[in-house]
Amino acid sequence: MPRKPRIEIDGFYHIINRGVEQRVVFEDKEDYEYFEELMCFYAQEHNITIHNYCLMSNHYHLLIEVKGETLSKYMRQLNMNYAIYFNKKHHRSGHLWQGRFKSWYVTDEAYLYTLILYIENNPVKAGIVTVPEAYPYSSANYLLAHEMPECLQNSWVAQNFAHESKESIRKFLHSQPDSDQLNEMKKAASLVEAPNTEKKRSEEKLRSILQKARDKRERNALILQCYEQGYSQHMIAKVLEISQPAVNGIIRRGKKSVIVIT
Repeated sequence: MPRKPRIEIDGFYHIINRGVEQRVVFEDKEDYEYFEELMCFYAQEHNITIHNYCLMSNHYHLLIEVKGETLSKYMRQLNMNYAIYFNKKHHRSGHLWQGRFKSWYVTDEAYLYTLILYIENNPVKAGIVTVPEAYPYSSANYLLAHEMPECLQNSWVAQNFAHESKESIRKFLHSQPDSDQLNEMKKAASLVEAPNTEKKRSEEKLRSILQKARDKRERNALILQCYEQGYSQHMIAKVLEISQPAVNGIIRRGKKSVIVIT
């Protein structure tokens, strides 16, 4: 069944993504920090504000603010580049993420408040730490640090507590999210699931593009171009009748040497 187009409008989005088959996607300190680096770098490039985030071993939560139709581009670059890094470092191939990211548009200010606390308290709920700021791979750790990183300086917490002490931020982040309110708001559609902006492209169109290749080298260049235009690795593999890991390898190698087909 074709995917619905993801409709993007300005505002706050709650993003979740998990490792394929619930596998670990952050194995060590270097992995977490590299994802944070990509997250902040591409946020600046796509005019996205990061409000809160939490990176757990097999999934992550982001609360971001989007201006313009940049959400899918941002998430594609973030997930793709991290997956390339992770697969190369840990000597694996194939999909890292369970699928395209899940996103919800936050329409209720009260839910936004609850959502911030929910994200920051993920490690506490999991029993990893006793207070949110003790977890090194979430925004709480930085929001309470002596010097806040640039990518969090426009966050909701930083702006709303700009003239208050770190202790005020700590008390806020130590508050427990109202689970009843969270459930009620979901039922009332205060949090609206946002479908994918990437338009489903037909296999026929993809096949006609790939048929332009005169040799294997040009075919590989076209595979990369099609992938960057939004075609999935699965569809490319199906059209070419090759394995998905083979397509993944072609895309990774293609980043180093791109041929433009006209």
